[in-house]
Amino acid sequence: MDRPRPFVAVVTAAVLAVPGVTALSSAARAADADLARNGGFESGLDGWTCASGTTVNSPVRSGSSALQATPAGSDNARCAQTVTVKPDSQYTLSGYVRGAYVYLGATGTGTTDVSAWTQSAPDWQQLTTTFRTGASTTKVTIYTHGWYGTGAYQADDISLTGPGVDAGQPPAAPNEPQVGAVTSTSVALSWSAVAGASGYAVYRDGVKVRTASGTSATVTGLSPSTAYSFQVAAVNDAGESAKSATVTTTTTAGTGTPVELPAHALVGYLHASFANGSGYTRMADVPDSWDVIDLAFGEPTSVTSGDIRFNRCPVAECPNVESDADFKAAIKAKQAAGKKVLISIGGQNGQVQLTTTAARDAFVSSVSKIIDEYGLDGLDIDFEGHSLSLNANDTDFKNPTTPVIVNLISAVKTLKAKYGDDFVLTMAPETFFVQLGYQYYGTGQWGGQDPRAGAYLPVIHALRDDLTLLHVQDYNSGPIMGLDNQYHSMGGADFHIAMTDMLLTGFPVAGNASNVFPPLRPDQVAIGMPASTNAGNGYVPPAEVTKTLDCLTKKTNCGSYATHGTWPALRGLMTWSINWDRYSNWEFQRTFDGYFG
Repeated sequence: MDRPRPFVAVVTAAVLAVPGVTALSSAARAADADLARNGGFESGLDGWTCASGTTVNSPVRSGSSALQATPAGSDNARCAQTVTVKPDSQYTLSGYVRGAYVYLGATGTGTTDVSAWTQSAPDWQQLTTTFRTGASTTKVTIYTHGWYGTGAYQADDISLTGPGVDAGQPPAAPNEPQVGAVTSTSVALSWSAVAGASGYAVYRDGVKVRTASGTSATVTGLSPSTAYSFQVAAVNDAGESAKSATVTTTTTAGTGTPVELPAHALVGYLHASFANGSGYTRMADVPDSWDVIDLAFGEPTSVTSGDIRFNRCPVAECPNVESDADFKAAIKAKQAAGKKVLISIGGQNGQVQLTTTAARDAFVSSVSKIIDEYGLDGLDIDFEGHSLSLNANDTDFKNPTTPVIVNLISAVKTLKAKYGDDFVLTMAPETFFVQLGYQYYGTGQWGGQDPRAGAYLPVIHALRDDLTLLHVQDYNSGPIMGLDNQYHSMGGADFHIAMTDMLLTGFPVAGNASNVFPPLRPDQVAIGMPASTNAGNGYVPPAEVTKTLDCLTKKTNCGSYATHGTWPALRGLMTWSINWDRYSNWEFQRTFDGYFG
């Protein structure tokens, strides 16, 4: 059955067919320039922002690469870039496409936005359209996209020809920055304004860590009693200046005693309240390799109650379950051996929404009871599903306004204050709660207006000084765009490398260069992986685990993703789960032990 032609496409086709609208010349005027960056996709997706897109080597129209993007039920696989143009000027947009229902167009023209499309292009077909910019228009966005659920399309050799814009020269380098307030985890910097600069880039130890629109910035996420060097570069449309002279300072010692963990730690979840195909594992039978043991799970009595209960697996479901007395004794034995045992709240079925202050207080009270009853070391936050969703106007992760987020931050801070510096706090968000904020935080543009994209970022940021470990679940995930502006998918080392690099480098949230999520310390980061093919989608074999660790800690054995640093102090690995690893003859544990000794 043939699909109906989308209305916007019908209108566009009709306009192009009106008598008096002449055919567009295939040759640009001699004074015109091609303003599209990387229109042939020979440099991957450099310059483009793409949903569900990648580059392929076949089919291509010319060169060695082309774009391929696959629309889903709620995603038309749009690929776009913003281009600087002259006001009140004529431009021609052209490109070659393959597939069904493929579009090429321009928005933000200042006059009439335009598009061209093809219903069916089994081989390369050229699409061309033209527009005139408005009297004050200096930037337009060009794009290509498919149609919902119609399969992959390809695009190549996209060009935007018309009057070029002289961007001039990059600005001069700023003077040496001045150091302001210094804490155990942050350094405040300021510098003199540079003529012609539209913004500034701040470098820490040679790595760009944030941008600023003004002449000051505070670099956070630092380690206590550590020397850091800083430089600043000025930026405008023509590019980035040379870096300033270097200023070096040392963070303060800080107040509190950090939680003691091995230099490289192995974290695992223990199925303590349920059984599944992996079988029940007693606490006393967990091998000594596991440094942090998360009891799965404490769950709410209702979604919004905040009242958390931890019910151990019943004998009918777990015939070999130990008694409460033996369970508590085994926890004490693990702690005596230097291990940390935490209660993990949430999980796949335990949705928690602290919508009110009453729910917040119930959360604090009930979690405290669990910690006290079993003598636990702290809390793991494993909120999944719709536990954390952003309000539509909550666009600044540093100043959240959504009640479920504000109340969670308050609850955890209360627990930290109650138990003191030895309180272990870990988090296990899914990738779309964290790294997807690079593209969509506060925009509701992912997964059919999904408000969860990046919703963990305000929680992580507000608690970063109290956070022992963040181990994002690098599994059960769709493709995520890395700092190279290319999508990375599960199944190999590159995905783990790209996702972890984002946490250790920092990233602009939703593409906002002035709203940067600061990097975490490497000792706060562990990489979440499934223990086996039975445990979840995204399993990688031991060789890929080793590649991941080599690249991040030594910058060797890397694949196609180029990291922004080297982090030998990376804390380690987390897995779902200890039970599934036992089921698989301890493959994950043996890989960790073999690497870190």
